Amino acid sequence: MRCLFLAPMKVPDHPLPSGDRAMARLFARLLGRVGYEVELVSPFTTRTRDPSPERWQALEEGAEAELARLLGGELAQGGPVACVFTYHVYYKAPDLIGPRLARALGVPYVVAEATRAPRRAEGPYARGHELAERAIDAADLVLNLTARDREMLERYKPPGQRIADLKPFFDLADWPFAGPPQPRAPGELRLLTVAMMRPGNKLASHHQLAEALARLGRPFRLDMVGDGPTHDEVHAAFAPFGDRVRFHGMIEDRAALARLYREADLFVWPGVGEAYGAVYIEAQAHGLPCVAGAYGGVPDVIRNDETGLLTPPGDIDAYAGAIRVLADDEFLRASCAMAAWHFASEERTIEVAQRILQAALDGAGIPRPAI
Repeated sequence: MRCLFLAPMKVPDHPLPSGDRAMARLFARLLGRVGYEVELVSPFTTRTRDPSPERWQALEEGAEAELARLLGGELAQGGPVACVFTYHVYYKAPDLIGPRLARALGVPYVVAEATRAPRRAEGPYARGHELAERAIDAADLVLNLTARDREMLERYKPPGQRIADLKPFFDLADWPFAGPPQPRAPGELRLLTVAMMRPGNKLASHHQLAEALARLGRPFRLDMVGDGPTHDEVHAAFAPFGDRVRFHGMIEDRAALARLYREADLFVWPGVGEAYGAVYIEAQAHGLPCVAGAYGGVPDVIRNDETGLLTPPGDIDAYAGAIRVLADDEFLRASCAMAAWHFASEERTIEVAQRILQAALDGAGIPRPAI
């Protein structure tokens, strides 16, 4: 029984690592665990950074051609189709294929991580908003990842649509050194951040982190993992700290990255504009408390005062203060570290997600293989 998979934001086999790619891969794996034969049915993506009428028209024409290709024989081979499943739909990446493909095949349409943004109904993303709303409205089942998204999904839910909460998750098997925190010898505070270096929110987060560290007033060493087009600007922002900051570039070897997680005391990333931040779950799976701004869905992956500390978005003094609190209070840091491990390993594993997904599919009457 096949599940036709779409990812209009970023396909799972995209060459550049990101949280979105990681979650697309995890959802494809999760669907496989439920028993489906998961098929990435199209590489077509709609991610739009510079919206314009010409851009939207080109995307709609491209989607029309891709849909014609698929329905013209590309899907004839293989077993029966259970559903069309799309990961991540919002105004910058509307799904232009999934709803029509599901309707043409007479199968349910499922969306995971759908974001309704009414304030985008006007302005340059108005067409993207309209197209995203149309896709979300067509979904028989929406798998919701954050409390923020849930509010709007409920407010604008069409009759008959089912919404099920499936919080961001990870696969413990991907991380060979994940585990509870281990005692560390006293010494300077070891900080870690893992993030792409690119314009927009990621660059804003790097600048916020640099400003906060300048106000920290405590000895520290920061390991930075990541690279990208704003490499030079990020390096310049952290240059005043000299050899206290070590740049590791992009690390795709999970064993090597896991060692950095295990060696750190705190994971620090302000998280400007983060939908939630899959990297925070990875850090906590290694017994690493997180310090972040309470942006978007970040509170759905970090429990404030339990697995880390959240600060008001954009408040640099508060962010520096939160790092300082955990740096100075060894007992609190150790408590957060153990709570972080329990949270990740007991509540946010792919096994937990599998049970939730199976119940959601059954509740929506969507067929799945017996496993």
